[in-house]
Amino acid sequence: MDSSAVVGSTISEPHNDMEFESHEAAYAFYKEYAKSAGFGTAKLSSRRSRASKEFIDAKFSCIRYGNKQQSDDAINPRPSPKIGCKASMHVKRRLDGKWYVYSFVKEHNHELLPAQAHFFRSHRSSDPLSNDVRMRRRKNSNAVSKLFTANQNVDCLENFVKHQHDKGRSLVLEAGHAHLLLELFMHMQEENPKFFYAVDLNEEHRLRNVFWVDAKGLEDFTYFSDVVSFDTTYFTSKYKIPLVLFIGVNHHIQPTLLGCALIADETIYTFAWLLQTWLIAMGERTPQVFLTDQNEAIKAAVAAFLPGTRHCFCLWHILEKIPKQLEFLGAWHDSFLEKFNNCIYKSCTEEQFDKRWWELVDDFNLRDVEWVQSLYDDRTCWVPTFMKDISFAGLSTSSRSESLNSLFDKYIQVDTSLRDFIEQYRVILEDRHEEEAKANFDAWHETPDLKSPSPFEKQMLLVYTHEIFRKFQVEVLGAAACHLKKENDCMTTTYTVKDFENNQTYMVEWNTSTSNICCSCHLFEYKGYLCRHAIVVLQMSGVFSIPPKYILQRWTNAAMSRHPIGGKMEEVQSKVRRFNDLCRRAIILGEEGSLSQESYYMALGAISEALKQCANLNSSVENGMRPDASSTHVVCNVEKEYQSIITSNNKIPDPKLNTGKKAVRTGMAGRSLGSVENSEGNKGKVSQVEEGMVKDGFQQMELIDSRSQSVMPMQFHGVVPALFHNISSSFHTAPSTHLHENR
Repeated sequence: MDSSAVVGSTISEPHNDMEFESHEAAYAFYKEYAKSAGFGTAKLSSRRSRASKEFIDAKFSCIRYGNKQQSDDAINPRPSPKIGCKASMHVKRRLDGKWYVYSFVKEHNHELLPAQAHFFRSHRSSDPLSNDVRMRRRKNSNAVSKLFTANQNVDCLENFVKHQHDKGRSLVLEAGHAHLLLELFMHMQEENPKFFYAVDLNEEHRLRNVFWVDAKGLEDFTYFSDVVSFDTTYFTSKYKIPLVLFIGVNHHIQPTLLGCALIADETIYTFAWLLQTWLIAMGERTPQVFLTDQNEAIKAAVAAFLPGTRHCFCLWHILEKIPKQLEFLGAWHDSFLEKFNNCIYKSCTEEQFDKRWWELVDDFNLRDVEWVQSLYDDRTCWVPTFMKDISFAGLSTSSRSESLNSLFDKYIQVDTSLRDFIEQYRVILEDRHEEEAKANFDAWHETPDLKSPSPFEKQMLLVYTHEIFRKFQVEVLGAAACHLKKENDCMTTTYTVKDFENNQTYMVEWNTSTSNICCSCHLFEYKGYLCRHAIVVLQMSGVFSIPPKYILQRWTNAAMSRHPIGGKMEEVQSKVRRFNDLCRRAIILGEEGSLSQESYYMALGAISEALKQCANLNSSVENGMRPDASSTHVVCNVEKEYQSIITSNNKIPDPKLNTGKKAVRTGMAGRSLGSVENSEGNKGKVSQVEEGMVKDGFQQMELIDSRSQSVMPMQFHGVVPALFHNISSSFHTAPSTHLHENR
């Protein structure tokens, strides 16, 4: 190629003075020129010399050159990009062997797409998958929150296209629905620039796949990225809207919407594009566990784009397929299910599972059933026996009706159109936000009842969120109905636990040296908290607190803290007390400060100054520096104020006593921030739990360790700004708007 052909990164237009070493070099130049201009290319024709048999003539053109040639009565007409474009370059060979531009037609009869040129097949590279993914993600990092055709990453997806017609498929939408979708995206992005959406076009430049996620979904993934469910139920069940959802779960056991997509098909290409686009939206952060249906295309895409993630199948997906896949069992169906459940739920070891599985297969003559064989091949992705090292956080259940995914069913029916869904989408976001806000409010104002003297229950009272604590409480109480028997006395002790409530027997393994405990009911793996069978074994082994490794931070009141909770439960409880107390005081300040513009500015200034001082104080402690005198003076004054409050309230009984009364933490404008008052109907009957909270919250706040005189760092910086945001947004932001604010 002539050196004048390329100037910097700009490709010059073909002209008569250009020379090339071969017709392949000429085509390579025309491809580079086409990529720069924004169109695809094709080799239109070539001619050899009759004498020498060497190429002497070649013509290259725009991919839309010429007209579609196909009969009108074709049964399955293939998509064609040809629309009569004349753009082309004709090259010929001289006698000296050099090639020159014989003719060049520049004008096109269609729009050029330089920003999406890499989408055309002629411009797709053959770089290795991993290198291409990283390279293209870096290129897109500055524009991920804007509309873009997410085919920047399509080079590496070429390997996933098994059939030529996969490329031409498109979404089947009613007239005007694509415009409605675009309007939604534009409006959502105006409200919050962090709103992300991407589109995938086929070679006809028609919509094939669409993905979007709101700013709240991006924020939720920051804190709850451990488990994500990819739900294709609405697509596979032939709903009118081809919708798939990325679903997570927050610390209140509420579903979070981590992304939505409309897809044209179930090909590997579609799922590969979707996963790669979702990863871009999430800042290339990957979940620890990714739950999907058992699908070979999804399996291949997950292996390519989430290599470090544990890919598992939702249990209810497997169980719901049994009636259809094994309908020939007929009258033997119930008998099969009984043995099947025993096999997957009661096998403590892999060897035990294998033995029971093959007995089941032989009993019902299923060795030649392909689906049954695939279940065994994928056993590590769905059988509870193989899930001892992970937790699904409640996202994998035995039936869809029990799953968090089913909560979206009330918004989406079989005949829901895209227009209806667009209207429902905002309702979904508002409902999710409202439910989370209510759960947060309850967490700040109420304390669950203690229903037993169990040390496990007391330990987790202020650590777990209300929703998880109540579920854990059921397990603590249920331990009373369990009887255990020691089977061996090795390093890892095995117990048989008889549960009289459901009349079932479970195996529990407990290792004292490592504090590892595992129960065959797999409650911890599927729900994320210990079961009654493990609790009774700990109790009988002389262990009266839950080992830290079995307290998942995602279920605690510190779930949205930027620091790990660590292993000392006393420290966690103390932080939670301080956190809850500050939340109550912030609400009282909000009530008082909002009464006038002057008080608002005063409160705002106080908050800003306090936040700055806390940040400086904590930074000094974390870096091992001595806090400045002014900060220490402020802390000492506050501690003295707390001590004076405690001294004046000398009727606080022993917090270890339990009256069973529900404690309600209330804060009304005008009250002393440190006072504790009873409602008129409960004079002299302060809840013992609340009294314990007050006593521990003030006397044991551990702001200053009297022995070391060092200031303890607060570890809720990542939570407090969000709380103030929630409080302030209720005063000046419309409900439909603040869902998309930049948090």
